[in-house]
Amino acid sequence: MTTITHDIARDVPRSARLDWSPYLVGAGIGILSWIAFGLFGDPLGVTTAYSRIASLFATPLIGVDAVAQNDYWKSMPLKWDYGVWFLVGIPFGAFVSAVLSGTWRLELVPEVWKDRFGPSVTKRFIAAFFGGAVIMYGARLAGGCTSGHGISGGLQLALSSWLFLGVMFTTGLVVSAIMFRKF
Repeated sequence: MTTITHDIARDVPRSARLDWSPYLVGAGIGILSWIAFGLFGDPLGVTTAYSRIASLFATPLIGVDAVAQNDYWKSMPLKWDYGVWFLVGIPFGAFVSAVLSGTWRLELVPEVWKDRFGPSVTKRFIAAFFGGAVIMYGARLAGGCTSGHGISGGLQLALSSWLFLGVMFTTGLVVSAIMFRKF
């Protein structure tokens, strides 16, 4: 299978690209967190919204009655609240940011993956799906994701969130070192 790639970043001279300052972006996320708490009384986070949206995808597979009777979806039914719209806005904001910075590209198999695991789009998508399922399960088990624990919980100085961040970064470093043989 062929890899579809178009890298606008290669077409744009370095002097014309806009690189986002991690300090300004971090400050922006902090301000966004204040706004979320102030306007909606809710912290930043996406796994609860993912869980709520999952009921839409489960309905055609298991039926309306099964979804309605499911204890998990009873505790967090689908509602089009701030969290769901925040989740929808993340890919949109990422796209706008990449276009504005001149770094947008359509890439089904990233170079770092291709160098280590080959050019198979199917293999990449399967790995991404299972990786996403594992991280989603872990996030729901932990009661929050990287944004819920890492940003919102960290800003509230929650011990569980700081522990989560430490475990997340350590695990990420170890797994990436093993996968990409950088040890």
